[in-house]
Amino acid sequence: MSKQSVILFFVILIFSTGFGQVKNDTIPEIGLSIISQVNQGDSYITFPTDIGNIEPLWFEANIIPNFNIRENKDSRLLGVITPQIIIRMYREESMPVRTPSYIPQITVYYKLISKANANSLSMFGKIAHHSNGQDGEFLLEDGSVNLKSGDFSTNYFELGIIKTNYNKKFNAVQFFGTSFEVHPPGLSNTSMHGIYGFYRWKTMFSIFKLPVGNSLASKKKKASISLKGQTNWMFGKINDWSPFSLNRLIISLTFYYHPKFLEDIGFFVQVYSGMDYYNIYFVHQISVIRFGIMTEILRF
Repeated sequence: MSKQSVILFFVILIFSTGFGQVKNDTIPEIGLSIISQVNQGDSYITFPTDIGNIEPLWFEANIIPNFNIRENKDSRLLGVITPQIIIRMYREESMPVRTPSYIPQITVYYKLISKANANSLSMFGKIAHHSNGQDGEFLLEDGSVNLKSGDFSTNYFELGIIKTNYNKKFNAVQFFGTSFEVHPPGLSNTSMHGIYGFYRWKTMFSIFKLPVGNSLASKKKKASISLKGQTNWMFGKINDWSPFSLNRLIISLTFYYHPKFLEDIGFFVQVYSGMDYYNIYFVHQISVIRFGIMTEILRF
């Protein structure tokens, strides 16, 4: 699947959903806790069935607990502390778990515009650290990157906005966000200069299809299916890539299904293409389709 095909799919999907508006008194409020959950992401574990050029894995696990700090559930200001960890177990002798990604972060959300329903505009700011807990030399003697024990470390901040609304035609809650992420070169491993994307423009959309039945305002509902997409364009000097090289583009598309017989988990399939996000493995360009279970527990 080419990146151009995925981009075209994103555009068709966004416009086909219409981003419709409805009367304010017929839809529920989407609080900052839900907005932050959508933006922060979900915990998941993959099955050993990846399709693509990633190394053979038994699983990849994303552990992303979010601790909310707020005055009350109606607050327009929300702080979120997230000690995120990503782990990969390789299908090799002794089944090693190499260089986990540690991504502790603090995010602050503020509702700029809210009409006491799902149609709102919020902004957020994030400060984060990403490392692999290793202290070895970044490069081996042959000049290749030391994937097993090389030191990977970067600090970054991100600023963005998130628009939410309810689409009556599709009975779906929709989120669209855009942000800019900066990794100050002085706060990153110097060996990463010129080969890592320190400046990134990110966009994301999420669509949660709600079940039919009782009115939204009268009962909390869990989305039976959802679709989440993200694009990421990297600026600055990276290897010998031209300013318009598609190597600078990262694309992720995730489809989630929650069956009725499960309470807090469901199944997902994800398409990912671009620079690897697993710490020092960023030197790899991967294109992969993966399957697994996810703890998407949003209730609207």
